[in-house]
Amino acid sequence: MVSTFFLTILLMIGLFFFIRGSIKDRTEIVTLSCPENEDSILAYLRDYFQQRSYQVKAIDGEKNKVTLEGLVSPSVFLAVFLSFLAGCGLFSFSLVLGMLFHPQVNWFIALIILSPMAGYFYWRGAKRVEEVAFRIDNAIDEKEKKETVITIQAHRDELINLQSSFPFNYEVKEA
Repeated sequence: MVSTFFLTILLMIGLFFFIRGSIKDRTEIVTLSCPENEDSILAYLRDYFQQRSYQVKAIDGEKNKVTLEGLVSPSVFLAVFLSFLAGCGLFSFSLVLGMLFHPQVNWFIALIILSPMAGYFYWRGAKRVEEVAFRIDNAIDEKEKKETVITIQAHRDELINLQSSFPFNYEVKEA
């Protein structure tokens, strides 16, 4: 019985870190190489990020860098899902505590009322202002072809969405 208690404690610690990791910043940098001209790529990126409710924060003409920011709203599904997971974890924990201490009435089951705190924690921490920065440079590759190199720094999910909808032929460069 004691080993089950310690395993449940370890699972609760893992659940705690999973819930805490749901609001972690996942900013990445991706470099794309594209044969299109700089103006068409810049127009596409401007329209793409405006549709996603990003506003221009700064333009650095010397470095050819644009910084945008936008408010990222939390996901209702993820808030409910995290609350559900916390409820399952707290229910299991209360059952183990009930078996370990053998009360006549299992008051430990009341721990389940704490599960909505996981959704609240996510909802409070996930709503934040995200920054997207991109730089467009012209380069000549080893085959003497002119190409445009785009370096984008953004949240991982934003980069995945951008790459899946990017209309130009591109290749990902190693950073």
